[in-house]
Amino acid sequence: MMSNTGNRVTQGQFSFLPDLTDDQIKAQILYALKHNWAVSVEYTDDIHPRNTYWEMYGNPMFDLKDPAGIMQEINECRKTFPRHYIRVTAFDSTKGWESPRMSYLVNRPANEPGFLLERQERNGRAVGYTIRPYATLKPEGERY
Repeated sequence: MMSNTGNRVTQGQFSFLPDLTDDQIKAQILYALKHNWAVSVEYTDDIHPRNTYWEMYGNPMFDLKDPAGIMQEINECRKTFPRHYIRVTAFDSTKGWESPRMSYLVNRPANEPGFLLERQERNGRAVGYTIRPYATLKPEGERY
């Protein structure tokens, strides 16, 4: 049985595990580079599960072969946005795949307020639900 006892946001691979160390992140980047996947670093302060459009930190690194360059980019992003969620995405451009093959968080804010579940009564006996992050109750830039 899997459980999320810390009420942490769970998105991407490894989301139910403790935060990855820099050495573990470097090993995952090396795995992606061995498969010729382009690696990019992205960040956001709106962690809603349907928010797929995160801000890119720099350009995707298509031709990089050394994980040290990507780790440098991650660390620069952490310095610039210490209270944001930061993820690494590895994109496979192989014909037939052409999609992300790996995505995981490498930084999260110290305080993760969670989500608000709103219930709506609809026509008949139908009930609808909306999930809204508590963080978005504050304006952008003041969320964490």
